[in-house]
Amino acid sequence: MNDRTALVTGANKGIGQHIARLLAAEGFTVYVGARDPQRGQRAVEEIGTGARLLVLDVTDPDGIAQAADQVERLDVLVNNAGISPSLASPTDSPVEEYRRTYETNVFGVVAVTNAFLPALRRSPHPRIVNVSSGTASLTWSTNPNPQFTPGSGGAAVYRSSKAALNALTVCYAQTLAEDGFKINALAPGVRATDLNPRAAAVGGDPAEAAQGALRLALLPDDGPTGGFFSWDGSPVPW
Repeated sequence: MNDRTALVTGANKGIGQHIARLLAAEGFTVYVGARDPQRGQRAVEEIGTGARLLVLDVTDPDGIAQAADQVERLDVLVNNAGISPSLASPTDSPVEEYRRTYETNVFGVVAVTNAFLPALRRSPHPRIVNVSSGTASLTWSTNPNPQFTPGSGGAAVYRSSKAALNALTVCYAQTLAEDGFKINALAPGVRATDLNPRAAAVGGDPAEAAQGALRLALLPDDGPTGGFFSWDGSPVPW
């Protein structure tokens, strides 16, 4: 009997919903994490068999604790929820914008991961996928790369938050390696979502990016941990 469970944050739309759909197709019971119950329920109905609504705002500590109490065991956690408030440079980005973005993209990941660790520890093969961004790569930001033109300081708030997430990915992977965890970051590529105007205008298929998350969620026990990978499975430099 397949009794594997997964949680995808920010799963009521975009890449997150596609990830949830793919995991459900693999036979997982998938908790669709969503701040808005109505939008979350619509996503559950669209995904179909295996999907369950879990009301979850990654910036709300009490709500996170209540959500974690509803999940006894978890095999896969996909930290997908994220925001990108602007494409501005650091000189044009107010400090409050950093605070609000880091609250979701960094602190929210820490809060959710720590809250669901007891459930993940009950899994024989725990996996965590942190949805990052190729623009968070310091190497790609300063050198030619396959995803974007380097040399711009735009989207500083978002990019720096995802760079911090990458650092946390390494720290969690090192801390939990002996417990059998596989924890990796994903660069999904620019996708046609409402993350920001550029993504909506020029992005590719979100479902393609979701395949990369699925690959990391299903890693075998001899798979990598503490890595940064593109949607196609190729490694991304930090």
